[in-house]
Amino acid sequence: MKSKALLLGACLLMAGSVSAQFQRTPTPNDTLHSVTVNPDNTVIFRLYAPDAKSVNVSGDIVPWGKPTTFTKQANGVWEGKVENDKVGAFRYNFVVDGMQVDDPKALFAGSLKPVVDVDPAGNAFWQMKDVPHGATAEIYYKSSTFNTTRRAHIWTPAGYEKGTDKLPVLYLIHGGGDNDYAWPNVGRANFIMDNLLAEGKIVPMIVVMPDGSVDTDKFTDDMMNDLIPYIENNYRVIADAQHRALAGLSMGGLETLNVSLLHYKSFAYVFPLSTGWFEGSDLYAQWEPYLKEHAAEMNKAFKVYKFFMGGEEDIAYKNCIATRASFDKFGIKHEYSEMPGGHTWYVWRHNLRDLAPLCFR
Repeated sequence: MKSKALLLGACLLMAGSVSAQFQRTPTPNDTLHSVTVNPDNTVIFRLYAPDAKSVNVSGDIVPWGKPTTFTKQANGVWEGKVENDKVGAFRYNFVVDGMQVDDPKALFAGSLKPVVDVDPAGNAFWQMKDVPHGATAEIYYKSSTFNTTRRAHIWTPAGYEKGTDKLPVLYLIHGGGDNDYAWPNVGRANFIMDNLLAEGKIVPMIVVMPDGSVDTDKFTDDMMNDLIPYIENNYRVIADAQHRALAGLSMGGLETLNVSLLHYKSFAYVFPLSTGWFEGSDLYAQWEPYLKEHAAEMNKAFKVYKFFMGGEEDIAYKNCIATRASFDKFGIKHEYSEMPGGHTWYVWRHNLRDLAPLCFR
């Protein structure tokens, strides 16, 4: 009995010691809301950083030319207001004493930065709505091109798992500095496609979002030799050009040009977004003889070839003009659409909403 009492006492003592070890003093960070979206689309950002000398916020949430001022409160919380006036999903990060810092209060995964939704009404076309939802998944495939295993994301429409029909495929590429998390994260591709399908504006399809953050030529080989065969061997898809579409933004738009022009017999629907060969570059001398030789065949192969641009403020605007001029020079049929908004996800989400209904009709 004495030994049991001693053992019990020792256990209680250890428990008390562990409890004391993990006790901590509460701070304002415990209940802090780091982001508040106001009814007028402005956004309040807060960060608990009592020892910081300066705090700010950066990312596409901050309007160009409108810097934000943060003020330190007595409790160590810094607060600043971003004068945003657009509805959208925006990436951001804090800047603490000159160093970029992710929001420790944000719930996010796989994105380069956390994302804040600015849509007080909650009815934007890219929002999650009360409709049947598809599934978004990470997939991994063996790449003979890179001699490694590579990752992509894939969206399958609501009901795909129980269905038997084979579906067409849209291959959707992100831009420079991003990866395959971008379209289903800040791009909201899955919700856009869910909503379009529920509204009857698109046919059921699969959307494959590759990782394009590699050399453009090798990306082309990887897509044609590795990714597309993997998709067609593992998913119920229609494996012909009339049921393949390709779209990509910025750097991914250059990859879209590269893949579609070299393999024009493999895609019927092509959409370069906010892109074009750099004005005055030697790419025109490299591509134009090829375009001249294959223009007639391209016109037979492509059902829709449409460029999208974020208005004159888009940094790729002049590149796109020059690229389209080459298409015109050799009579390659194509369409064009632009909207104000620049080289931003605000534009590219609209582009996806507009291009998806053009596919497979």
